[in-house]
Amino acid sequence: MSEVLLLSAADVNAVFDVGTAIESQRAAFTALGREEALLAPRALLPAGDDVAFCYVSRLPGTGPVAKFGSVNPGNAERGLPSVSAMVTVLDETTGRPVAVIEGTSVTTLRTSAASAVAVDRLARPDASRLAVIGCGVQGRAHVRAIAAVRALSEVRLHSRTPESATAMATDLEEELGLSFRVADSSEEAVEGADIVTACTTSEQPVVRGAWLAPGCTVVSIGSFTPRHSEVDAEVLARAAAIVVDDVATAAEQAGPIVSALRDGALAEADLLPLGQVTAGLVTARRTPEDIVFFNSVGLGVQDTAAAARIVELARAKGAGTVVAL
Repeated sequence: MSEVLLLSAADVNAVFDVGTAIESQRAAFTALGREEALLAPRALLPAGDDVAFCYVSRLPGTGPVAKFGSVNPGNAERGLPSVSAMVTVLDETTGRPVAVIEGTSVTTLRTSAASAVAVDRLARPDASRLAVIGCGVQGRAHVRAIAAVRALSEVRLHSRTPESATAMATDLEEELGLSFRVADSSEEAVEGADIVTACTTSEQPVVRGAWLAPGCTVVSIGSFTPRHSEVDAEVLARAAAIVVDDVATAAEQAGPIVSALRDGALAEADLLPLGQVTAGLVTARRTPEDIVFFNSVGLGVQDTAAAARIVELARAKGAGTVVAL
């Protein structure tokens, strides 16, 4: 019989704040860049518009962590998060389960925190105008996370449902004390922005290279399968550096990267791993005028780093419920 710690979304949010999440993701990518992490290939199982996924990985000092879940774009119309998941943490020595964590909250925090790590290393130090395309759970989380690494003077929002953008602006303006503007189009939001984040599940570009200002940093988190492409080919063509969370994974699964490799517009050698950037092994941005593109598909090491920290903090604070299995 094993004692397993069950952690709900409320438990996760009670112990895992934005700053801690960013710290965990910086550690995860640095370990990956230094080749200290073990990362199994990501498994994807498409079914129509939905995609089931499974990640398994471990970091030094942690047991194996597995996350299983599904991306269901239709959930937005149901008033539900697009991503649903569960995270299982195993003991480092025995391999026995020690924790099961509600994974949607983990995914929300670790994804936005990883984007903040990327922005912190890739965006100009004076970048202050943020454009967010997609105003769901991840859009909100990205504003909070990026505001933790850059002093934002303005946040522009665009959503296919204007009501969600307006509600997001109202809520976060009060929470963060930032200036928000709801744009009528993606182009209006993106033009002149220093940082652009695409937080959608769109299969068609919502960000176009022609709209980008010199020096802009673009982050795409929704281009996570070969058929999902939040940015057009011109974004990659204009980018002085193209950064990915993992080269092998991006080459097989990140829509814009897959297309550019297939068309001969890009070679795998052109891709920079975020882990090597965070570890200080390579440099992405070389001039203030460079456009830099970061495509994230999501990696198991992100969940491992987040889960290990969540379990540690939950135990210290007495959060969660212990059950015998």
